[in-house]
Amino acid sequence: MPATLEPSTLKPSTIVVTGASSGFGNLAAVALARAGHTVYAGMRATAGRNAPRVADLREKSAAEGIDVRGIEMDVQNQASVDAAIERIVAEQDRLDVVVHNAGHMMLGPAEAFAPEQLAELYDINVLSTQRVNRAALPVLRRQRSGLLVWVGSSSTRGGHPPFLAPYFAAKAGMDAMAESYAAEVIRFGIDTTIVVPGAYPSGTNHFAHAGSPADEPRSAEYDELYGKLRDGMAASLAGIFPEGRGVDEVAEEIVRVVGLPAGQRPFRTHIDPTRDGSEVVSAVSDRIRAEFYHRIGIAELLPQHASL
Repeated sequence: MPATLEPSTLKPSTIVVTGASSGFGNLAAVALARAGHTVYAGMRATAGRNAPRVADLREKSAAEGIDVRGIEMDVQNQASVDAAIERIVAEQDRLDVVVHNAGHMMLGPAEAFAPEQLAELYDINVLSTQRVNRAALPVLRRQRSGLLVWVGSSSTRGGHPPFLAPYFAAKAGMDAMAESYAAEVIRFGIDTTIVVPGAYPSGTNHFAHAGSPADEPRSAEYDELYGKLRDGMAASLAGIFPEGRGVDEVAEEIVRVVGLPAGQRPFRTHIDPTRDGSEVVSAVSDRIRAEFYHRIGIAELLPQHASL
């Protein structure tokens, strides 16, 4: 469960959320705006296929008296990311929080994916965060304040199932990036929190929009022995998902983390209704990391709640 830290009444923040056209990103953008923050919902094709999403956010803002705005941000294009961050800072004169949420999933036998497909998925899930950080961190470092929220996955350490290897590998890479960045930006007054959702069988587009292997004949060679198991995996995950839980709680946890005082935010927080074991492994991993930092004399680079 999320760490039990009490929120405070902080002034509203200027926030950018990547991959906010749907799923966790869209929910978080709206929830943060409802909490009083100014939120830029980053997405591609704001004048094309995502124009209805932008219009929906505009209508929500007008109807509810909140401030959430769609902004063109293709996280696979550095110029697009740079332009989005420049616009935010020009309009708000600051940027306080970056929510790294953009991601994509692929489903199928690992062998059947072309190496280029794995590189593409890594680009979306990992290199995108590097593009956004390179654009946003100069602003946060000048301010000597800020927060990086990384939306990870329990699959990086939990009891993850097969046939999602490219996605799991990419999310593990993002998690490792987040850990290193945390130590490298803490002296600038920038907090880091890794939000770790479990497997939500509905409420996001992860499974519905998942990519498939390019090598279809090779993928088909797995059908006889694994086809039924693979096709029923989503239903199996849904079967162990407890009633009364939903994706909104991930957005609510992001709101809670943003609302905590600087320096008091958890380093990692889990929202995992299926309890796949990730929280247990993360607790050990983060404690070992903290102990190692103490052993080599760099404990000052650990946040106060480095190993909750």
